[in-house]
Amino acid sequence: MQIKKIHIGKLLLDSHIITQEQLDTAIEQQRQTGQRLGQVLVDLHFIEESKLLDLLAHQLNMPLIDLKNFPINPDVVTYLPEFYARHFRALVLKKENDEFLVGMVDPQDIIATDELSRLLKLPIKIALISEEDLLQVIDLIYRRTSEITSFAEELSEELTENKYNFSQLKQDLSATDAPVVRMLESIFQDAVQMNASDIHIEPDEHILRIRQRVDGVLHEQIINEKHIVSALTLRLKLMAGINITEKRVPQDGRFSIRIKDKNFDVRLATLPIQFGESVVMRLLNQSANLLNLDEIGMPPKVLETLRKLTALPNGLILITGPTGSGKTTALYGALSELNSAEKKIITVEDPVEYRIPRINQVQIAPGVDLTFARALRAILRQDPDIIMVGELRDEETVAIAIRAAMTGHLVLSTLHTNDAISSTLRLIDMGAESYLIAAVLRGIMAQRLVRRNCKNCLRPVELTPAEKIWLQDVAGPEYLNYPYMHGAGCNYCHNTGIKGQIGIFELLVWDTPLAEALRANNIPAFKKAAYQQETFRPLTFSGLDLAVQGITTVSEVMRISDQGFEKRYPDTEQSI
Repeated sequence: MQIKKIHIGKLLLDSHIITQEQLDTAIEQQRQTGQRLGQVLVDLHFIEESKLLDLLAHQLNMPLIDLKNFPINPDVVTYLPEFYARHFRALVLKKENDEFLVGMVDPQDIIATDELSRLLKLPIKIALISEEDLLQVIDLIYRRTSEITSFAEELSEELTENKYNFSQLKQDLSATDAPVVRMLESIFQDAVQMNASDIHIEPDEHILRIRQRVDGVLHEQIINEKHIVSALTLRLKLMAGINITEKRVPQDGRFSIRIKDKNFDVRLATLPIQFGESVVMRLLNQSANLLNLDEIGMPPKVLETLRKLTALPNGLILITGPTGSGKTTALYGALSELNSAEKKIITVEDPVEYRIPRINQVQIAPGVDLTFARALRAILRQDPDIIMVGELRDEETVAIAIRAAMTGHLVLSTLHTNDAISSTLRLIDMGAESYLIAAVLRGIMAQRLVRRNCKNCLRPVELTPAEKIWLQDVAGPEYLNYPYMHGAGCNYCHNTGIKGQIGIFELLVWDTPLAEALRANNIPAFKKAAYQQETFRPLTFSGLDLAVQGITTVSEVMRISDQGFEKRYPDTEQSI
């Protein structure tokens, strides 16, 4: 197809959208970066991308397609291999009447259009699309699922041929072109592309399930070649340096991989189950920059108060919540802000998840009797200013952490409890004296992660009867009057309506009324003093703040709330 050539700079200049000075600046930057002139103008904020695209589509007399809401068929998209889609910034959108509709970022690229016609072997019709939208859709559409299935079938054939020659199979696993290696590589690439936090490999009676946890939710792929699981597990055990002959007991290991120019630490755990061994791998991106406290999503008042607490010279600060609630991210965010040449910071962790320059990080090793308690005792002789304990697990660890906080050290740690108030009782249950807790505690922050609504498909939603009853009983009738939103589902979020997660927080700051109530073992007074604090806002209401803003849904807040249909602000006579 013939497309007339348009000089974007002249077009914008003649339309009085940009000035000559802005055009000269953009051209100079284009010479340095090699980017398209239109993209440079957008990056310099001389013109909005939507306005530029509308103008180009009108001048080129072609449709402008919004990929966020266009119904994309993955089977049609894959007519064009991923390499060419990325190289030519193009996407096959529709096949109709022996003709392809192809979305392109730069329809004036004649070489690209000719090559696309040759590759697709049918006439093509061009539509204009946004580059930012294209890159996001490519990552979502060009999944590795078919590649994983293909490698599984290939591996299945090889195992069938060599099913009696296990020693030969083990030797073949080290070859870079072995199907098992290529299959594992595809599994990791797909997980990284989907920003998955965990990979689950689970053998069932007749099938193999490969599941990825994305934004807190598992997504499943079924592999029919169930018998390949032994080869996959064997290879992963070799990579993690654990016993390949032991299948009767759980094992843990770790290894490092590089995928898409990013370094990942992989924490691997095996578990004997009915039909083999379940393997779960946690992916930790070592190439990602640590989030500082500003980027975690804390409300301004919580953030300001937490910074005041971490600036104290001594005491104990706890971050609490269940597994997967973002406690480690918050801890590392605080440590990265405290990290300076003037302070000696030592951590004791199991495992060390992120490596931070200047901070001395100790990896627990139970095999050589390097436990939390033993490491903590040794740390106190290292002249630290700040100590971070990965988790308060037992009576001995709690006792040493409290002693360290009483002797001039600032101690940060985590605890697995449901909320900030119950964390104090948990410490008492673990053997700590209430008067010691009252003396050393400075603050407790409880947190959870809720799933974000996808911004690109945000729509008003009608509350369900169960949600209305819950809001009425827990939050009050005024919360029934807000306009709530949800993600309806689009190409950006894989039609789930969910895109990412955000934290909700409740911060309990230690003060005189709390300390006096705890010393007197007066639990109702302790709870009343907590709810009367100006900075304290319970998790449920922190979540509802986000739901009112349309960031998350009421159902998500219900999921993380431990109140059921009990009022969140109890009467002062109620016990915890």
